Amino acid sequence: MTIKARGRHYFQPGGYPVTAVRVTSSTGAGPSHPFDLTRVEHDHDFNELVMVAAGSAIQHIENWEVPVGAGDVYILQSRHRHYFHDLDRLELVNVMYDPSKLSLPVSEFRDIPGYNALFLLEPRYRRRHQFASRLRLGPVELARALAIADGIVAESQGRAPGRGAASLAKLIELIIFLSRQYGRNRTDSGRALLRIGDVLGRIEREYDHPWTIHELASLAGMSRSTFLRTFEDATGHAPIEYLIRKRIAGSMKALRETDDSITDIAFASGFSDSNYFTRQFRKITGMTPTTYRAGSGRFSAGDVTT
Repeated sequence: MTIKARGRHYFQPGGYPVTAVRVTSSTGAGPSHPFDLTRVEHDHDFNELVMVAAGSAIQHIENWEVPVGAGDVYILQSRHRHYFHDLDRLELVNVMYDPSKLSLPVSEFRDIPGYNALFLLEPRYRRRHQFASRLRLGPVELARALAIADGIVAESQGRAPGRGAASLAKLIELIIFLSRQYGRNRTDSGRALLRIGDVLGRIEREYDHPWTIHELASLAGMSRSTFLRTFEDATGHAPIEYLIRKRIAGSMKALRETDDSITDIAFASGFSDSNYFTRQFRKITGMTPTTYRAGSGRFSAGDVTT
């Protein structure tokens, strides 16, 4: 039976939903901390960034098993069932956070191809790539990443004022550091994800550009058919659908923060027809731009691009 690991057991009550723990675990050893589920099948209602500091083990993820060792870094998203077995002097740092409850600079993150590859695409491609597209850090880079993560551990265990904000700042630093490290990935599978990640970054920055499939496939260095298949497998959306969703997210921000007309916002968001914009807005959000602007919107911009 799968156990549900809930954030309330790990995060500070009433604080930022960010924490980190050190786990030292070998076969036959006891738990490293309260609610330690290292060897028990479980899933989360939060995300967990796993950093293997030393040793080795078999990671069981969604009825699939893969050996992991020192330097491996990967994300376990909420609802991913997993546990470890055959542990050999395994040492982990688990960084736990709930992105749905944090003001993370996601638009800035998505400007980094390595972020898109490591945090968004690799979990989808994990089984197909036989985990070859995971991030593996060398000793120097691992030491740097662990030092940042240990800062979150210290803040989580301490009582200093502002520890939640400090943990959040260190989480952002860690995400950026790991994303940049993934940008140096030299494996074939890693480079493929980086190319798609670069496309996502360009769409993030230039969603108002009249992109064509040919342009996006050329940017990824792939044939049209390979690009279409790879992009949809990686993101869950066809490229043009993803682009439209990004444009809608951008328009939602403009609707909230400016007094520009609906037509001007449609054009500024990359739509050449305001009526088509309104139809797409309603299709994705369930309401018209006018209704959303009036304050009855139930969606944030992030809801339409995930």
